[in-house]
Amino acid sequence: MNHLTKNQPNSTPLTPLTFLDRAAIVYGNSTSIIYNNTSFTWSQTNRRCLQLASSLSSLGIGKGHVVSVLAPNTPAMYELHFAVPMSGAILNNLNFRLDHKSLSVLLIHSESKLIFVDILSLTLTLNALDLFPTNIQPPELVLITDDTLAPHQIPPRPKNRNIINNTYEGLITKGDPNFKWIRPDSDWDPITLNYTSGTTSSPKGVVHCHRATFIVSLDSLIDWSVPMQPVFLWTLPMFHSNGWSYPWGIAAVGGTNICARRIDAPTIYRLIESHGVTHMCAAPVVLNILSNFNKSKSLSKPVHVLTGGSSPPATILIRAEALGFDVSHGYGMTETCGVIVSCAWKREWDRFPTAEKARMKARQGVKRIGVTELDIVGPTGESVKRDGVTVGEIVVKGPCVMLGYLKDEEATWQCMRNNGWFYTGDVGVIHENGYLEIKDRTKDVIISGGENMSSVEVEEVLYMHPAVKEAAVVARPDEFWGETPCAFVSLKNELKGDEMPSEREVKEFCRERLPHFMVPKTVVFKEELPKTATGKVQKHVLRGVARGMGSLPLPTPLLLPSRI
Repeated sequence: MNHLTKNQPNSTPLTPLTFLDRAAIVYGNSTSIIYNNTSFTWSQTNRRCLQLASSLSSLGIGKGHVVSVLAPNTPAMYELHFAVPMSGAILNNLNFRLDHKSLSVLLIHSESKLIFVDILSLTLTLNALDLFPTNIQPPELVLITDDTLAPHQIPPRPKNRNIINNTYEGLITKGDPNFKWIRPDSDWDPITLNYTSGTTSSPKGVVHCHRATFIVSLDSLIDWSVPMQPVFLWTLPMFHSNGWSYPWGIAAVGGTNICARRIDAPTIYRLIESHGVTHMCAAPVVLNILSNFNKSKSLSKPVHVLTGGSSPPATILIRAEALGFDVSHGYGMTETCGVIVSCAWKREWDRFPTAEKARMKARQGVKRIGVTELDIVGPTGESVKRDGVTVGEIVVKGPCVMLGYLKDEEATWQCMRNNGWFYTGDVGVIHENGYLEIKDRTKDVIISGGENMSSVEVEEVLYMHPAVKEAAVVARPDEFWGETPCAFVSLKNELKGDEMPSEREVKEFCRERLPHFMVPKTVVFKEELPKTATGKVQKHVLRGVARGMGSLPLPTPLLLPSRI
């Protein structure tokens, strides 16, 4: 059979853009997008994307060019996931909550040729473009207007600024609905550029190819058992790792995308009930907000939720599921094109008590079927024991792994070393049954007197306290132990004066449930914890606060404190 090999008919490059072609045929008259009082069908969405891709080509945008987007979860944001790569260009979603200095750095680094800007981010973008050096050509700007905004919500147009030559809807109107979209020459052609939430002094631009997004999009549907024509609520920002590839995935199954500019608890509950939402993705902080807002009234129908980021505390899962949310936990990162590990639920686990089921969902999982290999390794690259105790770094191989970091070969090499593994920087253990348990980020592990402790495990206990709304644990310098756990805690808003716990009471609560060396030596109460735009607690900010507090002094008299 050696003569039977790759040929032109069987080697057409894989791309998730083909999902839209099919959706227009199979689900043409079905609703694709709902945004306030605006709605489109899949045939309309397909036509709009083709027209927009056509207009981009007429502006000179093509293969290898980067096109940036600064917008919330609106129909335009969804359509651009197809229209930009249909023109041959590379889609660069940007966080609209960045400051203008950070935004300027990323636009310069990406060499963006054109940027689509939501009207509420116009001033931010113009301020960012003002910081461009005179020898660098800024990207052309296309304004995304929004008729659903009230006049008082729209900021005034800057005077004497005539760089806006096109609007989003204007480009769609000008475009050719019969445009033959530009297919990739290879599976490995880049399709997206996303910046991680790290420092912008050395931007990490993650580049993914058509092959990766095609495979991960289908994998995300299979693993979560997403049926045909779900109703998907966009609580996850699409700029965050391209919405974990669900913009393309929902097209593959002809679902309805419920878009919303603002996401808060009342809005989420209203949209769920009014549109019959079946699926949504959300960070643990969103689950926490939803369960705190609605403590008694259950949903009329279950809503499947995929949560990611940090492990959701079992307490939050119990509250959320009591309200009708069927929660699955996923693990992934921008560099892996979204979720790569999820809790493959076993039917026999349904017999477990509620708390045990929540613990299983929050902490354990296996690689998704689209991931080739996944392991946890020690310092020399050896696999750790499958004992649920021995910690190591999570490593992965497969089509989900990025092509690399834009313009940073050194950073790419550092995380893709040793036998072809991608090193995630996350710490975990593997249990005897092969399920892994994510413990922490490498940088979030606290080493106290030679003992390694997971900040996540301490946070899990803090969330069990009835007064605690949010909790994050980082290391604080300690003159004796090197570092000790420092807990930052925000309390529930409805608490009255006598219900507010003291630092001592929180420590005692933890002492009853944790080994003594894991009990926070410092508890700091804050009204709100600092978060990223995607709802993740900014532990690097809290680590800075903890360092600024200085080292805990040596015990007096100098005696070895008990660690039991």
